[in-house]
Amino acid sequence: MTAISTAQFPAPASDLDWWRGGIIYQIYPRSFQDTSGDGIGDLNGITNRLPYVASLGVDAIWISPFFTSPMKDFGYDVSDYRNVDPMFGTLEDFERLIQAAHRLGLRVMIDLVLSHSSDQHPWFQESRSNRINDRANWYVWADPKPDGTVPNNWLSIFGGPAWHWDARRQQYYLHNFLVSQPDLNFHEPAVQDALLDATRFWLERGVDGFRLDTINFYFADAQLRDNPALPAERRNAKIAPQVNPYNHQEHLFSKNQPENLAFLKRFRDLLDEFPGTAAVGEVGDAQLGMELLGQYTKKGQGVQMCYAFDFLSPDRLTAERVAEVFDHLDTAAPDGWACWAFSNHDVTRHVTRWGLGDKGARLYSTLICCLRGSVCLYQGEELGLPEATVAFEDLQDPYGIEFWPEFKGRDGCRTPMVWEASNRNGGFTDGKPWLPVAGEHLAASVGVQEHLEDALLHHYRRIIALRSVNPALRHGTQDKLTVDGDLLTFIRSEGGETLFCAFNMGDQPAQTALPDGTWLPVEGIGGTAPDASGLTLNGWGYALMRAT
Repeated sequence: MTAISTAQFPAPASDLDWWRGGIIYQIYPRSFQDTSGDGIGDLNGITNRLPYVASLGVDAIWISPFFTSPMKDFGYDVSDYRNVDPMFGTLEDFERLIQAAHRLGLRVMIDLVLSHSSDQHPWFQESRSNRINDRANWYVWADPKPDGTVPNNWLSIFGGPAWHWDARRQQYYLHNFLVSQPDLNFHEPAVQDALLDATRFWLERGVDGFRLDTINFYFADAQLRDNPALPAERRNAKIAPQVNPYNHQEHLFSKNQPENLAFLKRFRDLLDEFPGTAAVGEVGDAQLGMELLGQYTKKGQGVQMCYAFDFLSPDRLTAERVAEVFDHLDTAAPDGWACWAFSNHDVTRHVTRWGLGDKGARLYSTLICCLRGSVCLYQGEELGLPEATVAFEDLQDPYGIEFWPEFKGRDGCRTPMVWEASNRNGGFTDGKPWLPVAGEHLAASVGVQEHLEDALLHHYRRIIALRSVNPALRHGTQDKLTVDGDLLTFIRSEGGETLFCAFNMGDQPAQTALPDGTWLPVEGIGGTAPDASGLTLNGWGYALMRAT
């Protein structure tokens, strides 16, 4: 039997819809590469490492926030939307990064945090000064109840009430996140205009798109109605850890408001002025995420894709769960487009979260590159890095400090990238790193894996290459998704190309028959070839077959 090599698939022509089925590599700038010696990653560090990122074969990078910020939430608290925080560099550094990325064929997406600002932003400083200034209505302010208590029962995702008393205005302001992150009032047209102007600022500097943080939090209910209680049987830990009382509410009024659709149309109209740009929205909702994905990605009316949380759950992703998610997607968002991820800067790395060994890591990396939708990979994922253990005294994340030890926060997935094993800081910095470099990561560094023929890093390169040159995997249909115990199978098709994909998501052998027709195995990705009896997959085995 002759195998089909990945090199035989013609590369797709470049087009304005590069994002559809594209692979985006997330960079957490504090932890990627330090060039100044202060122990914090910077923009020049990203620029220096772009050849490595390009070698992975990804389409774009997504850079977490680098704007001017007091860093109470590590950049997700913006005090100037039009500038670079000095710890990361300068606007000129960013422009050089853009130029270098484009020379390498990489698109650049940046993280826009529009739902809230820092309390150090000049807008908030003016808004809180009194009730009659020009920006008095730019944030969500409310009078106390007659007894002085908070205006309603809304909770902050970081714990406790979502309201904080301001003595100058003698009112409460809304903060869905930290107290230092007041929520902007999107019901005020001037707020929308100012945020769209900031978006244009970066588009004019050549960015290719945005990751929109907390996209469903933009509007709060104008009447500030109480959220209802959420029955215990409907609670899950997709968005907030189980110990967080945030999970006890159904957030009908504190987020997910219908007015958001009109703003997203304005945002999309702005993007359309810059052909080839795209946005992915982070939909943070444990119950309505898929429905919101469908609304927000409605063709031409909102963002191109939404960042789904369904595969970021603490529970291991099973064949049955994959089927459930796609069934839900087909029902709730039949015309929507999802962007899938297993890891990011907010969750425990999936190798640890799901207890995966090397075979499991290879299976899941292959699976995500075969699913219909776009893909986000998080820095270090391609190395198979486990979650780092960070001692309490080394914690930086306020979320982890608040809920320790039941929830240890997000620092374990944010430790520095490991480039080499020759020093204790893994080639990340010559100074003291802002978070300790995990000693157990050094043996899995880029430098080590580059020289190992069968390293996980090379597997990621191979499967990314396969997806990039294969229209069926990149943006084709996905049909006949079937589950048999731990065995997941489906068919991807585009034009005259058809692929049968099979994944054994368990540790025991599984067998399946091939669909009718003639099939040849795709070579070079470590998959299993069929025999006379059909296709037998060992534990954590997978196979990709091409119809001839």
